[in-house]
Amino acid sequence: MPMLNDTPDRGGERLPARILSAWRQKKAAPYDPARGGASAGTLIASYNVHKCVGADKRFDPARVAEVIREINADIIALQEADRRFGERAGLLDLLRLERENGLCPVPITGRGNGHGWHGNLILFREGIVRDVHPIKLPGVEPRGALVVDLDLNAGPLRIVATHLGLLRRSRAQQAEAILSAVYGRHERPTVLLGDLNEWRLGRRSSLQNLYPDFGPLTVALPSFPSRMPVLALDRILADPHDLISRIEVHATPLARVASDHLPIKARMDLTRAASLPPREVRLAAGAR
Repeated sequence: MPMLNDTPDRGGERLPARILSAWRQKKAAPYDPARGGASAGTLIASYNVHKCVGADKRFDPARVAEVIREINADIIALQEADRRFGERAGLLDLLRLERENGLCPVPITGRGNGHGWHGNLILFREGIVRDVHPIKLPGVEPRGALVVDLDLNAGPLRIVATHLGLLRRSRAQQAEAILSAVYGRHERPTVLLGDLNEWRLGRRSSLQNLYPDFGPLTVALPSFPSRMPVLALDRILADPHDLISRIEVHATPLARVASDHLPIKARMDLTRAASLPPREVRLAAGAR
């Protein structure tokens, strides 16, 4: 993940005005197209736990677990949930997370002592896992995505949890690989979330390959670094775009220190997705 100085400058690269504005305000308003917000619906979240090492450089898995409890999501995707080298052992107490928060890990075969796939772990509260499809992503660094089909009480949902690479070219290739993997399968409403390592918007963004399939791409809420967020590295995108009714950063005092990223969370309206026409029809009509 990128390193950041205390000033709004990144390795001599001047940040855009919109990022500077967020730095000065030190917080961002939630994305809420309905203006009034939406308390109903399925709550989904993404959290890069930084191998349970906080902004204070202290290793503390219990602190990360407490932040997960605070979020109280129905589904949460974690990044860096395993040690990166050696035996890649998992770092969280999954049995305690299930006992105290009702969150169960999506099962992954052949993961050894690790929790997830390339550090990606999905926890969910209720539902039936219909399919789990880990994919290896191209690029200089070893990266992966976890594609999971869930049947929830509110309806079917596909989740793509990932942690994209540090290099812009690799991220563009990884976005293309995710699209190929997702849309070669049976269609269902889909959420793509994780640490996408991209703060740019517009043509320079490596996430442009995801458009028009996933959105809203223009929603960029700063989540890194956690103590004073400047860069919107963590995203929750959906197909259809209207699946998401609200996005916000979880910026509690504990979350600001438990990891170097803040969690990001969104409300989803799966009942609305069920009433929409098939994806091919929506795209042909220009609907997002």
